[in-house]
Amino acid sequence: MKKKIAIQGFEGSFHQLAAQQFFADVEVIYCSTFREVVKIAADKKESDGGVMAIENSIAGSILPNYNLLQKSNLKIIGEVFLQIKQNLLANPEIKLEDIREVHSHPMALLQCIDYLEKHNWKLIETEDTALSAKHIHQHRSKHIAAIASRLAADLFQLNVLVPNIHTLKNNYTRFLVLQHADKADQIANADKASLMFNTDHSKGSLAKVLTKIAEGNINLSKLQSMPIPGSDWKYSFHADLEFESLKQFDNVIENIKPLTEDLKVYGIYKNGR
Repeated sequence: MKKKIAIQGFEGSFHQLAAQQFFADVEVIYCSTFREVVKIAADKKESDGGVMAIENSIAGSILPNYNLLQKSNLKIIGEVFLQIKQNLLANPEIKLEDIREVHSHPMALLQCIDYLEKHNWKLIETEDTALSAKHIHQHRSKHIAAIASRLAADLFQLNVLVPNIHTLKNNYTRFLVLQHADKADQIANADKASLMFNTDHSKGSLAKVLTKIAEGNINLSKLQSMPIPGSDWKYSFHADLEFESLKQFDNVIENIKPLTEDLKVYGIYKNGR
């Protein structure tokens, strides 16, 4: 059965690629903001869930998305690690020497700056990589290229003038697959979990929690601190844990409960790598 999944971005975006990679049969719902993704993903009448970027191997964590997750009733049921490959796209029959401008999202332009600086092109920042591709297709631009995915090239009948123009080839974005808590089933062979907790901020309180995790022979693959809104320089912590069995994970949770405040498990799922 086809899943209806909310994503941030437009047709041909990397979020769409991530959704297609995770789900065998998917209909995407395009959203302009991550807040809208969470809102629609949480509405059981509108969707079956959502896909939301949470971190990039170069740019780091997307902190506002942790806050959105914290305030939602969504569960993490999976993750996707997608290699970000940027390509120079143009309309058919357009050659490299015809290009005067290159349009794309600011992050995409930055990721390809070493290649772009070799040419005397005007760089124009836009809202979205895929939307840039769509615009040059719609306007039949003869002197404008876009930086976007191969999916965008296929969707908008564009040629890939130059593939893989990004500077750093080891560029991955991690996406979370989200589902309403009431609909989230237990994942078979789960070996990873994401959780959030606070400590009392006394001396060594965080170290005590991390020691219990280590003693449980669980790998702490990520620890992200975030300011608690309205607090006086206090922080909550998001942790990703990797384990061999659910019993191992459950034991660690029981051991850290007395050392933490507001402990919340966002999801138990399969490692996407």
